[in-house]
Amino acid sequence: MVKTTSATAVALLAISLAACGAGSRQPSLDEDLAAITAFNKRYLGSINDEDIATLSALTTEGHVMIAPNRAPIVGKKANDELNGGAFKQFNFDESWTPIETVVSGNLAFQRGTYTTAVTPKDGGDKREISGTFLRIYQRQSNGEWRMTRDTFNSYE
Repeated sequence: MVKTTSATAVALLAISLAACGAGSRQPSLDEDLAAITAFNKRYLGSINDEDIATLSALTTEGHVMIAPNRAPIVGKKANDELNGGAFKQFNFDESWTPIETVVSGNLAFQRGTYTTAVTPKDGGDKREISGTFLRIYQRQSNGEWRMTRDTFNSYE
């Protein structure tokens, strides 16, 4: 009787583990690239729409932005404050052209070029800035990608 119970328990455990593994399938590279592309559309849309809530939701708690000529902006709160202040002062029209995207497990990086047209809300001339970027994305426990590091520089 003990052998039957043990065999049954082992069989149930194997079935349970197989069922758990079936739901945690690692996405294919094409699926990850499509998810990062969709993420970027949401992230870029939140910048151009001045939607700080969506922008914030798309970054990790430890997000770090490294911008030219300033100390790194560390943490979601600091990034939200900086971006929120910028949205109050300027209208943005930004576009990105990814050149390379690499996925390795739960991390990915992307490099490319960007152009941003910035217009002061209180009047003044529009300024266009172009440059390069490098971003690091982190897959979350629910499978979604979030930006965790962001650095950029301009050609000026």
